[in-house]
Amino acid sequence: MKRILLGAVAGGLIVFAWSALLHMATPLGMAGINVLPGEESVLAAVRANVREDGFYFFPAAGMSPDMTPEQHEAWAERMRTGPSGIMVVHPQGTEPMSPRQFVYELLFDILAALVVAIGLAHAAAPYGRRVLLVALAGVFAWLAISASYWNWYGFPAALVGAELVDQVGGWLLAGLAMAKIVRPIIVGHSDSNG
Repeated sequence: MKRILLGAVAGGLIVFAWSALLHMATPLGMAGINVLPGEESVLAAVRANVREDGFYFFPAAGMSPDMTPEQHEAWAERMRTGPSGIMVVHPQGTEPMSPRQFVYELLFDILAALVVAIGLAHAAAPYGRRVLLVALAGVFAWLAISASYWNWYGFPAALVGAELVDQVGGWLLAGLAMAKIVRPIIVGHSDSNG
């Protein structure tokens, strides 16, 4: 169990460091992110109309499950003609890149690495295949989240591509360490990861 936890901490730290490096030292950190033209007038409209923190989808008028076919078609036409999109809004503002966000991100990376380390402990395979297994966790995360956001919400391809480099690269590097630290559990032995 100690090796699983050690592998999780090492893997989480590597994924965290890789992502930080990618976002702060390369153009990939801003890939697909644009400056909003007329930002002040848009922000004034948001301030005047949005009172609660939230994830907002627009146009949303046609998203009710009990709408008539005519209402649905009117909404679909608004979607086709635009503008349409999503916004995460904090009307009262938020602290940029707070220490709390960094701590949470590191914790999430370590917890994700713990899930992978548990799976890795059950993979009796050569080192290279175990590294590949961890890298595939990055592919899985990218397909399950980032690629879906591209599909459903229209996230920019450049942003989603940068996420692919972030997830697969980070988990590949983590796999190099984790596959060395986390030993396969051998059936019949009580604690081969001790």
